[in-house]
Amino acid sequence: MSRIRTNLPSLLLALPLLLPAQQPAPKPEAPGSAQSAAPVNGAAPAATPAPATSTATSTAPSPAEDTKRVELNLLGKVNSAAGESRRNENVQFNLVDNNALKELNLRLGVVATIVQDFRVDRGYFGSEFGNAPTTVLHVAPARWNGFHGSLYYTHQNSIFSARSFFQVGGVKPARENDYGFRFQVRLWRGAFLQLDGSQDRMRGNVNGNVLVPKPDERTPLATDPAVRALVARFLSAYPTELPNRTDVNARALNTNSPQVINNNNGGLRLDQTLGTRDRLVALYQFTAQHVEAFELVAGQNPNTDTKSHRSRLTWTRTWNPSTVSELSGGFDRIGSLLVPEKNAVGVMVSISGLETLGPQGSIPIDRGNNMFRYAGALRRTAGQHQWYTGFGILRRQFNGVESDAHRGVFSFANDFGRDAITNLRLGIPTQYIVSIGEVNRGFRNWDLQFYAGDNWKVSKSLSLNYGLRYTPAPAPHEVFHRNPVPYSCDCNNFAPEFGFAWKAPGRLGIIRSAYALQYGEIYPVTFQQTRFSPPGSEKIVVPSPNLLDPLGGVTSVGGRPNALGNLYLLAPDLRTPYSHQYNFSWEPELSSNWKLQFGYVGSRSHKLLIMWYLNRGQVVPGIPQTSSTLNQRRADPTHAEIRYVTNGSRGYYDAFRASLFAPRWHGLSMDMQYWFSKAMDLGAAYSNTAYDNDSRISRSQNEHETHADMRGLSAFDQPHAFLWRGSYALPGWNQRPLLKNTVAGWNLAGVVLIKQGTPFTVITADGPGFGNVDGNGNDRPNLVDPTILGRTVGNPDESRALLPKSAFSFIQPTDPSGNLGRNTFRKGVIHNVNASLWRSWVVTGEKRLTLRAESVNLFNTPQFADPGLDVTNANFAQITNTLNDGRTFRFQLQFGW
Repeated sequence: MSRIRTNLPSLLLALPLLLPAQQPAPKPEAPGSAQSAAPVNGAAPAATPAPATSTATSTAPSPAEDTKRVELNLLGKVNSAAGESRRNENVQFNLVDNNALKELNLRLGVVATIVQDFRVDRGYFGSEFGNAPTTVLHVAPARWNGFHGSLYYTHQNSIFSARSFFQVGGVKPARENDYGFRFQVRLWRGAFLQLDGSQDRMRGNVNGNVLVPKPDERTPLATDPAVRALVARFLSAYPTELPNRTDVNARALNTNSPQVINNNNGGLRLDQTLGTRDRLVALYQFTAQHVEAFELVAGQNPNTDTKSHRSRLTWTRTWNPSTVSELSGGFDRIGSLLVPEKNAVGVMVSISGLETLGPQGSIPIDRGNNMFRYAGALRRTAGQHQWYTGFGILRRQFNGVESDAHRGVFSFANDFGRDAITNLRLGIPTQYIVSIGEVNRGFRNWDLQFYAGDNWKVSKSLSLNYGLRYTPAPAPHEVFHRNPVPYSCDCNNFAPEFGFAWKAPGRLGIIRSAYALQYGEIYPVTFQQTRFSPPGSEKIVVPSPNLLDPLGGVTSVGGRPNALGNLYLLAPDLRTPYSHQYNFSWEPELSSNWKLQFGYVGSRSHKLLIMWYLNRGQVVPGIPQTSSTLNQRRADPTHAEIRYVTNGSRGYYDAFRASLFAPRWHGLSMDMQYWFSKAMDLGAAYSNTAYDNDSRISRSQNEHETHADMRGLSAFDQPHAFLWRGSYALPGWNQRPLLKNTVAGWNLAGVVLIKQGTPFTVITADGPGFGNVDGNGNDRPNLVDPTILGRTVGNPDESRALLPKSAFSFIQPTDPSGNLGRNTFRKGVIHNVNASLWRSWVVTGEKRLTLRAESVNLFNTPQFADPGLDVTNANFAQITNTLNDGRTFRFQLQFGW
C-alpha cells in the first residue's frame, strides 16, 4: 500500500467559497437585537421563504434543512458549504434519537460558535458547539407579489465518482435523482399560497470493509450435530467472498451491497391578511424516508421508515405601531420503524475480531412521538427599549415498542483460554442476554417555558440585552401505570441571560460579550428505559450459557445456568442538565469593508446524563475470577447489573476563534476562520442520552471512582481547526465578445476544511488474563511506554508502528482497572475540499435558468476511521475503514420565475 501524503499547497490553491462564518447559530429577527451597534451575521428566519427569483449558490442544505437532517436522522444529506464530505454509509448508526448529531460530532468534530445575542425565547443548550438554537413556534408573516416559483433537478452518478481508499475493483453503479418544485401565488385579496415538493431517489451500492472468517475458520468445530448446525448458520451469514484486503488485515474483506433510499418532502403554506392589523399563517410540512439498508453481512443493518408531520397556525396582531402579539398552535409527529432485514440470523451475535451479526439489540423499534405545541408572544417598543415576553407549552406523547435484547444476544469473547473465533466455531459463548416481557408503553410529559426580556439602546455606542427564562420540567408518567417514573418536577429552572455591544472610540471597533444559563432536557428515550425493568419486562444475563438452550440447558462449564435479571433505574433526584455559556468578541475597525473578529467562547455544563453500571462482579475470596462465576460475585445476588441513570457527568469547553470576512475583493468574496479549543468531560458529553450505545461508551472500568477513571477529552475534541470559504465571479476580460459570452457570468466557489482528528481510547477484553472480569467492557490496559501518549494514528501504513502492542500490558483479574486514560490518542487529520461552478442566464423578464456542477471531496482525500481498539484482537491498531466516501460530482439545473 502506498504511503498517504497530504498536499497542503494544492489544497489551498483549490479554493473559492461562500457563506458567512457564524452560520451554525445565526442571529434571527424579532424580538429584535439589543446589539445594534454593528450588524451581525444575518440569516433569514427559517419560516421566511426565500424569493423565488433568487438563485442558490450552493446545493448544500439550508440551516432549516440541516436542522431537519439532524432531527430526523436523514441519510444522504451533505452540508458541503461547511466543508463536509459524504459520509461512508458503512459506518452505521440507528436512525433515531440524536444519533445523527453524535455521528457528525465524532466524524467532523464541532464548530466553536460565538452566539452574539442570546434570544430569551430560544434555547441554546449546545450552541457553543455549532448547533442551531431551538426554533420558535411562530411563523413570521410573508408577502409575495404575482406568481413566482422554481423547478430543479439534481443528478449524481457513479460514473463521475472516484474509488474510496480501501475499495477493491471499480466503482459499482449508483445514482441519485433529486427533483422538486416551489411556487408562490396570490389567491385572492390578502391571501398568498406557497406549495413545495421534492423527491430524492438514491439507488446503488455501498462499499465497505468488514472482518470475516479466514478460509480455515469457516467450518464449525463443535461435535454436537445441533450445535454444529447453529454455528454453521452463524458462519453462513458472512459473505462467501474470502478476505481480499489481507494487506490491511488477514480477515479484511472489501465488498459491496445494494442500498435503496427514498426521500419525499411536501409543504403547504397559506398567508392571509385580515384587515390592516391581523395576519394568519397556516403551514404544513411532510417528510418521509424509506431505507432498505445495505447488508455487507446478512442482517447487518435494520430497514428504516421515518415519517414526519409538522403543522403550524400563527395569528399575528399589530395593536399599534409599537406593540405586536403572536399566538400559535402546532402539532408534530415523528414516526420511526426499524426492523431486522429478512436474512438476519435472529439473535444478535457479537464476536471479538469479526463483524457483528446484527442488527443491534435495540432493534426492532416501532415509535410514535406526538408533540402538541402552543406559544404566545408580546413585543412592545417604548423609547429606547424593546420589551418582549411570552410562553411556550409542549405536550409530548411518546408511544410504541422499544427493544432491549428481546431478540437475544450471544457474545463470543477471548475467553476460556481461547480466542473468540475458536469459541464461536466450538459453539461456546461467554454470555447470553435476553429480555422477556411486553414492552409496549405510552409516556407523557410536559415541556414549559416562560420568558421576558429587553433590548435597550442605552446610547449611540452602547446596547444591552437582558432577560429571564423559566423552564420547569414536570415529571413524565406512563399511561398504563406499569412503570412509574421516580423523579419529581424539576421546577427551579430559572435561566438569566445578559449581553452588551459597545462601539469603542476611534478605530477600536466593537466589543461584545454575552452570558446565558441554558437548560437541556431529560430525553424521552432516557426515561422510557423504565419499561425494561420488572414487572413488565426482565433482562436476563446468563454467563457461559448453553448455545442451544441458554436459559435451561447445562452451561459450557457444567451445572445449571445461574441466570439473573438486570434492573434499569432512574435516580429519584434526576434533574435537567444545564450549561453556563459565555463569550467575548472584538471586531476592530478596518479601512475597507473587510471584517475581522477575535473571540472567546466557553461553557461549563453540569448534571449531564450518564448511565452507571452497578452491581458488577467483584473480587470475592474463594471464588475464581472467571466469566462463569460472574453472578456469584455480585454484591446483590438477586440481580445482575443495575443500570442507573443519573446526573453524573460534567462538561468543560473553551475556544478561541479568529475570523476574517471579505465580502468583495476583485470579484472574490471569502471568509476564513481558525479556532483553537479544548473539550473535556467526565465520561458523557452534552448530547449523551444515557441509553443504548451512549450508555456503553460512557462506562467506567469499574463501578468505583467513576469520575477519576472517566475524566478525559470529549469524543469531539479537536484542538485546531481551519475553514476557508469563497466565491469568485469570472470577469469578461475586457468584454471581448467570445470571452464575454463563454466565460463571463460563471462563478466558482469552494470550501477547504482542515481539522485535527477526534480522540479514541484503547481498550482490552474483560475476560481472565485481559481485564477485571466484572462482566462489563471498556476495560483499559496498563501503559508501559508513556512516550506514545497523544499520538495521532491516521495512516494505515504506520498505525501498527505508532500503536504497538508492546506499549501495553494486561491487568491482573483482581486489579480494578488499567492505568491508561480515556481518549489519549487521535484519529488522523481531516483535509477536505469541496468546489462548485455555476452560471445563470436570464431567459426573459424574471425567468432565470441556472446550471450548477459541484464536487464533494474534490481531491478524493480519505478520512480514516479509528484503528482497531482492542489490544486482545488481531486487528488491534489496524485501520480498516474510512469515515468519508470518495470524490463525487453532482449536477443541478434550476429554472426560476
